[in-house]
Amino acid sequence: MSERETPLNSPDPADVGLRFLTVAHQARSAVDQHMATAGLSLSRTKLLQLLARHGAMHQSELAEALGRAPRSVTQTVEALERLRLITRATDPTDRRRKTVDLTDKGRSALAAGEQTGRQALRHVFGALDAGQLTDLETLLARTRVSLDDSVTPRPPALDSP
Repeated sequence: MSERETPLNSPDPADVGLRFLTVAHQARSAVDQHMATAGLSLSRTKLLQLLARHGAMHQSELAEALGRAPRSVTQTVEALERLRLITRATDPTDRRRKTVDLTDKGRSALAAGEQTGRQALRHVFGALDAGQLTDLETLLARTRVSLDDSVTPRPPALDSP
């Protein structure tokens, strides 16, 4: 039997995958809710993390790096600007572009948000013992390799009439 074949009594990889997606969504929601109590959502934290790592960026670069639509990034940037966590300035070389940068208040908020997020993750994954965490880490790494090696799936061809 090849590595990719499933024995008769084994769970279906699609069923396990769907369960994984459900648990991942629930964990993400729990972390996001926990972080919101500290004043930042997970998506806002990710934007601030990018600015902390890379320095000032154009909004279009932020959208691309986050894999989000420019309009949704604009809404997030506007909200963070109102909170004075970031500044936004017109690019001197292209007045249509806005450059976004992190403020000191934003750095402090980011540190608090990251700490709160880590606490939530420790709570969620703290239910696992050291061996289970190691097994999960191994399984996630293996799954990541499978994702990296995969080709974008194509829908099955429809039969011609």
